[in-house]
Amino acid sequence: MRVNSKMSILALTSIAKSYGDKPLLQNISFTLGEGETVCLLGASGSGKSTLLRMIAGLETPDLGTIFFDDFDLASTPPHLRDFGLVFQDYALFPHLSVKDNVAFGLKIRRVGQAEISERTANSLKLVNLEGFEQRNVNDLSGGEQQRVALARALTIRPRLLMFDEPLGALDKTLREGLLNELRSILRRTKIPAIYVTHDQEEAFAIADRVLILHEGSIICEGTPAEVWANPKSAYVAKFLGLGNVIDGVVKWKMQNNEWKVESGIGEFVVQCKHKHSKGEEVCLLARPFVEQSNRWPSRRRASIRLERQKFPAAVSRPEGCDQNTIHGKVADVIFQQDKYKITLDNGLYVYLKDAPKVGRKISVKVKVECLG
Repeated sequence: MRVNSKMSILALTSIAKSYGDKPLLQNISFTLGEGETVCLLGASGSGKSTLLRMIAGLETPDLGTIFFDDFDLASTPPHLRDFGLVFQDYALFPHLSVKDNVAFGLKIRRVGQAEISERTANSLKLVNLEGFEQRNVNDLSGGEQQRVALARALTIRPRLLMFDEPLGALDKTLREGLLNELRSILRRTKIPAIYVTHDQEEAFAIADRVLILHEGSIICEGTPAEVWANPKSAYVAKFLGLGNVIDGVVKWKMQNNEWKVESGIGEFVVQCKHKHSKGEEVCLLARPFVEQSNRWPSRRRASIRLERQKFPAAVSRPEGCDQNTIHGKVADVIFQQDKYKITLDNGLYVYLKDAPKVGRKISVKVKVECLG
């Protein structure tokens, strides 16, 4: 069976999977374009690794279809799909050298020795492991072992690369370095890839498109910039750490699609295109990324800029504070690279260039958006 798919090289339609009477995946549909990297992002147990295994042919969906290059993969066994799979635990053969690990897939495909040597050397060069051919894989660092696993996947010239939490076992420095190299390799080879992770920084750094899974469904998708700008739900905003999620109740509609919303920490005015009614419960997002242009004053007003907009902020909470302002007493101050994360006693937080003292009451004007 064929489908008309000029834009997409991989297409999943209405995939469902259950274990016993517990559904894991429900109505999963998405496509992957030529040379595109799509990231499946979600918490543990969201079904992302199972989805990857079904694409690889290691598991079978209960419902739905998986097409690659317009052909249904249902009857194609894993070893004939020519997909490369890279795992978190490397899955290397400990009794084989680096060269023999990388060449393994070619040997079982009965490729000629001359071609094996050439393709193995090219793959090791691509992952910066020239000169490692005769090394024992047990003597390599975690980052080097993962490079060997990647070279092995590349050597078979896969039609699709799949990564299942490939950097999860590495420390932060190694993870960042290998992630940058992996992104460069995918750009140069133009091999389509599906990357599974629970780490949003990894996902946003490597993906052309991000799919967020929650309770077996795709609840948000788009480019990293689109997902960051429009999380669509309170769950996604919290999962990505985009800011303060605030529960509120609609009071009334104002002009220009503006709504007044009352919450436990004050009133907010939000502009959105959702259809609301008086008394409706809504979720708001107050993003914490603010930049202070001057040093923190003791009793003066400071200029705080949030997403290219300038707002006034008072150090001590004045009478009749403006709307869209969060207030509280500074409970904690943490320095993070070039800014301070200021956590208030009510759990809300903002980022500032300069830090107020713990115990000081502050009020900060913020941009608030409606999550629906």
